[in-house]
Parts: sequence; C-alpha cells; structure tokens
Amino acid sequence: MAVAIRLRREGSKDRPYYRVVAADSRARRDGRYIEVLGTYDPMADGAYKLDLEKVEKWLGHGAKASETVTSLIKRERKAVAAAE
Repeated sequence: MAVAIRLRREGSKDRPYYRVVAADSRARRDGRYIEVLGTYDPMADGAYKLDLEKVEKWLGHGAKASETVTSLIKRERKAVAAAE
C-alpha cells in the first residue's frame, strides 16, 4: 500500500478548510484516511498546524507528501528551528 500525505478538504462552499492526512494513495481525496496529521486553513492567512513527529514517522515509513503539504512541512520546520 502506497501512503500519501495530502490535504483532505472540509468546510462549506467558498470556505475551504483542510486536514493534513496520511491516506492510501488510491483513496479518494475526501475518502478514507489512515491518520490526521494536522490542519490548514487558507482563509485565515494560511494558518496551519502540523504534528511534525507524526509527519516524520510517516515519511520514515516511505510516505510521499504532496507539493502543498511539502511546503507546509518546510514552513513548520523553519518555525520550529527559529523557536529554539
């Protein structure tokens, strides 16, 4: 089973809200997922929250992140490094 780390759309029409999930790459965009790794709200100035431990675990197991999720991971890593 190939695992993808990607966005799962939630929210209403014209008010998108996303959950960052680990899912089987064959599953539908908003279908079944394995685990929730964080959230992303583009309407609130790109507010996001990621659990980097879970993300690293899945990447270590061979999961592939989508382009958008990759950029969120980079931003989160940069924010954690700046806080230290």
